[in-house]
Amino acid sequence: MNRMLCFLIAAVLLAFNVSAQKDNTPGIVKSSLMGLEYDVRAGLSIGGATPIPLPVEIREIEGFNPSINLSISGNVKKWFGADKKWGLIVGLKLESKAMETRARVKNYGMEIIGDGGERLKGNWTGHVKTKFRETMVTIPVMAALNVSHRVALRLGPYVSFVTGKDFSGHVFDGYLRENNPTGNKVVFEGDSQASYDFSEDLATFQTGIQAGVDWKAFKHLIVYGDLSWGLNNIFKSDFNTITFNMYPVYVNFGFGYAF
Repeated sequence: MNRMLCFLIAAVLLAFNVSAQKDNTPGIVKSSLMGLEYDVRAGLSIGGATPIPLPVEIREIEGFNPSINLSISGNVKKWFGADKKWGLIVGLKLESKAMETRARVKNYGMEIIGDGGERLKGNWTGHVKTKFRETMVTIPVMAALNVSHRVALRLGPYVSFVTGKDFSGHVFDGYLRENNPTGNKVVFEGDSQASYDFSEDLATFQTGIQAGVDWKAFKHLIVYGDLSWGLNNIFKSDFNTITFNMYPVYVNFGFGYAF
């Protein structure tokens, strides 16, 4: 994914150069007369996948690393009316979402992997370290409002197709009650730890709401900020080891080039 993003960023920079040389080509002028606009964007996002609200199983967040996530996108805008006040935006975005967390939990649903590959499922009390990362192709469809000739607001749903996924980590300094909170107790002390991996249980499709604001700094340069809020659990519907839903919430900011 990172190689793809580097390649696409290079392609965007090349497009900037070509567009600058052909700023008044007949195609662009014709599109403008039809109320169509195009832009490409590159940005960074921070955030995480979180339960809302925080469940009682999570007693303390001991550490959080939101990571730095890259995104690159292209949008087509259709403005309506002579004043071009309202419009519709359809986009295509390549992005990554990631985070690392460390927490102290009690009776947290867990399935750990032993040294011999055996799996133990039950309720974990102790410390958990988790790594979450997804790469995806996202299609947002948003309504747009031109507040002024420089500022535009955007709001609408999105759907994402997950192309790469990782939800893994390890547990330490605690104990597992097998099968239920009163089951056989398996203790991990000192340097002893056990890993877990729920990557294959992550959902392939995600939906959510995206809201944002654009500021046209110059004729072609756009500075933007977005908030995306997932509406469905990041895990598949039949996954029940973790007993609460988790939703991706991310803030994205960057720059764009309007053709």
